[in-house]
Amino acid sequence: MIRGGADAATLPFDGATRALVRLAARIAGGSELDVRDGLREARDADTPPAWVEELILQSYLFCGFPRTLNAAREWRRLAGRNEDEVEAKGRGLGGGTGDEVVGDFTVAGEATCARVYGKFYERLRHNIVELHPELDRWMIVEGYGKVLSRPGLDLGRRELCIVAACVASGQDRQLHSHLHGARNVGVADEVVDAAIDSLEGTVDAANLERAKMMWGKVGGRGRGAEG
Repeated sequence: MIRGGADAATLPFDGATRALVRLAARIAGGSELDVRDGLREARDADTPPAWVEELILQSYLFCGFPRTLNAAREWRRLAGRNEDEVEAKGRGLGGGTGDEVVGDFTVAGEATCARVYGKFYERLRHNIVELHPELDRWMIVEGYGKVLSRPGLDLGRRELCIVAACVASGQDRQLHSHLHGARNVGVADEVVDAAIDSLEGTVDAANLERAKMMWGKVGGRGRGAEG
């Protein structure tokens, strides 16, 4: 089972998930008006507020703080603030302080990253260390541990949202990794198909076309026709 939700193998691409994925693309590549529209779309689709909160939090990994802060500001204007709920969510995985919390994040981050990258996990770690050891540590502790291992949103939907953010921002190398990642954590090919198709009209057309071609090569779209 995945944190915070159903097993990815049974993850449906329902209206709530569709709105969440489209919102991820708007946060990564849209204007503040686009983000506002995406938040309203998510609300109207009955997307759980906890999912929206988690998407906004993870967006800083892929879009930077400025876009994330703008999205959070628009979300607070739309949804308000429940002080007790926000405080509870802010505690994340760790209940301790200092090295104890970092240790928790490291263990969780290594486990989550290994699920996403599968057989390529060890190669990824080697390649990132070669770029800079601190990038490797931050990727595990900050990215996969502190953020992507949080409860509140399952890993399958997190991966679909990362795919959407990469399409919107034209980050093809990371898109390729996370298309594989979605499959590695158990998201069905037809769900990835539907997620990519849902981005029509929210991302640059050329970016979307490249994403469809890349997904076909990964093994999803059109796989049946190719035998």
